[in-house]
Order: sequence, then structure tokens, then C-alpha cells
Amino acid sequence: MDEDQGSPDRILRTLLFRPRGMTITEIAKHTDLTRNSVSKYLEVLRMGGHVDMRTVGNAKVYSLAQRVPISAFLCFTNNLIVVLDSRCTIVQINERFLRLAGLTKDGIIGENIRTVSLPVISTPETLAIIQGVEREQFITDIRYNSDGEDFFYQMQVIPTVFDDGERGRTIVLEDITEKKRYVRNMEFLARSAMEFVDLLDDVDLYQRIAELLVDFVPEGRVFVQSYDEASNTFFVRAVMDEGFREALTSLMGRDPVGLVCPLDEVFLSPFLENPGNMQRGIREVPLAARPAEGVFSFYEFAFQQIPEEVCEQIVITCNIGKAYMAFLVWKEQLLGDIGVLMPADGTIEDTPALESFIRQASIAISKRMTEERLRRSNERFRKVVELFPVPAAIINAENRYTFLNRKFTEVFGYTLADIPTGRDWFALAFPDADVRKEVIATWKSDLERAGQNQVRPRMYEVCCKNGEKKTVLFRTILFCDQTHYITYEDVTELRRAQPILLDDIEDLRAIGEELRIMDRALASLPCAVAVTDADGRLRYVNPAFLAMWGYDSLDDVAGRDASEFWIAGGGMAARPGGAADGPWSGAVTAVRRDLSAFTVRGTIAPLAGDAGEALGLVGWFGDLPAIP
Repeated sequence: MDEDQGSPDRILRTLLFRPRGMTITEIAKHTDLTRNSVSKYLEVLRMGGHVDMRTVGNAKVYSLAQRVPISAFLCFTNNLIVVLDSRCTIVQINERFLRLAGLTKDGIIGENIRTVSLPVISTPETLAIIQGVEREQFITDIRYNSDGEDFFYQMQVIPTVFDDGERGRTIVLEDITEKKRYVRNMEFLARSAMEFVDLLDDVDLYQRIAELLVDFVPEGRVFVQSYDEASNTFFVRAVMDEGFREALTSLMGRDPVGLVCPLDEVFLSPFLENPGNMQRGIREVPLAARPAEGVFSFYEFAFQQIPEEVCEQIVITCNIGKAYMAFLVWKEQLLGDIGVLMPADGTIEDTPALESFIRQASIAISKRMTEERLRRSNERFRKVVELFPVPAAIINAENRYTFLNRKFTEVFGYTLADIPTGRDWFALAFPDADVRKEVIATWKSDLERAGQNQVRPRMYEVCCKNGEKKTVLFRTILFCDQTHYITYEDVTELRRAQPILLDDIEDLRAIGEELRIMDRALASLPCAVAVTDADGRLRYVNPAFLAMWGYDSLDDVAGRDASEFWIAGGGMAARPGGAADGPWSGAVTAVRRDLSAFTVRGTIAPLAGDAGEALGLVGWFGDLPAIP
């Protein structure tokens, strides 16, 4: 009998030095007990909570149980804890649970959990869960409503063995309300972010922002305003919920959506001291029907755009006591603002999450505005290209034609339906396979070498829709978004006229060469030569003339009246310039640059056109016999 009483202690001492545990065979070997005895004592010890058992393969491994005094566990935890015996009688409860329940320990110890009212767990569903737990620990989440506010707890029902071997249950309630709210808000932000990304262009973005805000703050009344930089004005774009909008419409006599708030009035409002506040998160503004110390009237809040008496009715009817305000700002650009109106005792629990949502909304609005500006810019660009006098096309990054101007169809006959892609264009414009292959290779090579906004000119012969061949000069520009802009200049007639133009150029070169020879001949003559136009003004003189009359260059005499170089009535000034007068020879008196007179002999002859019209005079002068 004494051996039986000492055997459990021997087993416990043996396990004390084996923290990883031992099998029944190992324990029997170290204690000199039979396997059956060891198995019997281990079961008693396990039922008493002294040892733990785990299965490793086919073997049962036993180790000392790690036990904590339940009194210490109850005192040093933030959780709510209640301990029940097998009949669900309360045997222990911690102070935190007692404070929440408003009870005393003496008044509840010994009571059955089914007959007392405890917060969180005294519901039929929760009690059924507790009573159903026998050997395995059970964990579940419970929602608890107190004074209209929801709280969330994680409940653990843990099978418990007391020192006397009696079984019971320990209920541990961990407050996970903040964790639940965090998870809910993160899910909301993830959902709203994806929705903003996928939002269709025809969806009212401001209305959707207001709807999402009401989802986030169900007890709030929401408005969203846009800002127009050109007019320096805010516009009310959305009001939620529907009941609030209907109430405002009834009180104001008009729909609040579309209400205009000039920005100058915003800055005059007492709760916005300076424009810098536009970029500083969420601001809580206390509101009332009439202004008071530290409280602003709704009339001031509405920038004095709603009659004062109507503002008082709005505050009373809609139970407005405060507002949470935030400006929609992205990259230093003011896009609008949002407001959440609430009762005086209302609050937004997670303002950081709301600020994150406001940033999402700001980005979405900025993106929508950028897309709208880009759309308008593209429309203006296409209108200009449509009026170009040469064919033009736009090809996107996917090598699809997105635009052909009217001149393109007029010259080539093709429409977007004929050439939706570059492949279709090459097949129609270059029906010869070898030519098409060469053109495509050149196109790809140009793409690899060309930089952005650089023109790449190429000339090819293109087959039009009607089968006509045209020589076309291609000019391609690659934009930063990988869009190609191409102009097509029809140079067919220019190519046909090129041989004729080359012949004419050659003739002109020959004529020019003859003129140069004649000019050199005149310049080399020892006698002075002068030419006038039909009005008697000098057009040309040779170097001998300049030397004889004392001038330095042709610029000194060209364009001057010939009478300035002769004694009045003499020389070239005396000739009427008509072709019918014929040549004249003789001595004439001339006037040098220094106004001195000298006598020369000369011959003066008229110049006439093919039709006999007078073109001017030409004269030869010198101390030589007259030139016939």
C-alpha cells in the first residue's frame, strides 16, 4: 500500500529531469514499476493536471504539466475570466469582469451561470457553446451590444481539471473590438481603393465618394464639394444620406447639390484662419444654431450662402452638433472638400483611416480631372489634325489606328474600318510581299533607333484603295506614351516633274555661266561702261567707270539719276532712252565725285525689249575713239 502511495511521486521526480517527456516503457524502467502500474498512475496524474500527454507516432509521451495558479492568472490579465465547475457553477471570476458586470464577488460566487446575467456570455447561444465544451478547447468570436454600441470579444472555453480531479471550464474573453475595427477599416480602404481604380468614366465620382463615406460613418450626414480654380469657387456636388438631402431640399426650397460657395467667403469664415489649413488633415468644428464661445453657427459654416433662419432650422431638424471637415488636396492642388455632420455626442472612431480614404478620394478626383484634361486636349489636337492639308494618322501603343483625318481618306481612299491595325495597312498599301517585307523591316529599324519627338522621314510608293500608285513622303513622330503621329505627303507630281526641273536648273546654270563671263568681260574693259533703266537711273557701271568718275563701288552710284554724273543736258542724261533714237557718239562733259568737270568721248545706245519697249541706255566712255 505504501508503495502505491509513493509511486506517483517517483514518477513525477523521474519526469522532472526529462523536460522533453518519457514513454511508459522508459518511466517503468527508471522507477522499477510495471508498465500497467505506470499507465494507471499516469492517467490519475493527467486527470489531476499534474502531467501532460502527447502522441508521437504510436507512442504516448508524458511530461510534467506547466501549471499557473489561477489566482495569479485572474489578477494579471486584461481579459475577462470566469471559472465554472462541471455543473456550470461560478467558482472564480476576476475583478475586471466584476467591474463590467457591476457585481461583487460575494454576490456571484456559487451562482449558476444559467441563472445570473453576465455581460457578453449570458445569451442562449453563448451558454449553449459553453455547455457543449467537454475535452477540447473551443474559440469563437462574439458580438456584444451595449448602449447601442457594438463590442467584439474572442471567447475561449478551456476544459479545466481542478486539484481534486473534478472537471470544469475556464472562460476567457479577450476584447478584440479595436482589432475588428482595424480589420474592417482596412477592408473598407482596400475595397474603396479597388473601386476607385475600376470606376467607369460615366459614374458620378463625387456621389460615389459620398456613398462610401456614409458606409464608413453610418451615423454621419455627408457632403462633398468640388473646387474650380478658374472661378475660385466651391460647388456642392453630393449630399448623403438621402434623408438628409431631402430635409435640406425641403428647408432650403432647393436641392443643395449645385450650391455655390465662393472661395473668398471660405477665407472669411472664422474657422479657417488662413489658406494653409486647407492641407492639414481632418478638423472637428463644433456647430450650433447660433454662434457662442468656441462654437460656430451653421450659417457661418455654410459660408453665409444659406439664409440664417434656414440654417437654424437645419441644425434643429437634422440634430447637427459638430462637423468633421477635410480638404481634398493632392500634390499641392486643391480639388474640393468633404464634411461629415454629426450630433454633438457623435464621434468618428478611426480618423487615420478616414484620412487615408480622403487621400484615396483626392487621388481619384485628380486622376479623373487629369483624364478629362487629356481628353479635351486630344479632342483639340484631333480637330486641328482633321483640318490639316496633308493626310495624317495616329497609331496607339498597341499598333492600332485610332484616328485618320479626312485628307487621308481623300488621298488614299482607306478608312479606319479598312485599316484598324498596322498589319492591315501594310497589307493594303504594299501588296507586293517583298516590298512589304522591306518596308516593315525599315519601320522596325526606325523604331529601335528613333528617340521621342524626333521626325523620321521615309519615302515609299503606296497602293491606294482604287489601285492607283502614289509616291508618299512619310514623316513619323513617336510620343512619350508610345503613340505614333504620322503625316503622309503626296509627292507623286513632284517626282514626275523632277526631270523637267533638273533640265531647267541645268539651263539656268548655263545662262548664269554666260552672264558671269559677260560680267567679267565688261569688268575687264579699259573704257567706262554704264547702264541705266527706263527711268534714267544707273543700274550698272564697270570698274573703269568708277575709277574715271572717282567712286569706290557700285553701291555708291547704283540707283542714282544719270543726270548727276553729267553737265546739265549732256551725256546719258540727254538721251530720251527710246530705241527709235538709235546710237549716238561724241564728246560729252562729265562731273566727278568731287564735282570737277572733265571731257570724255563716248557712244550711247538704247536698250529695247523683244516687243520694242524701252528698257534703258548703255554707254561706253573713254579717251578712245568712239566705239561704233
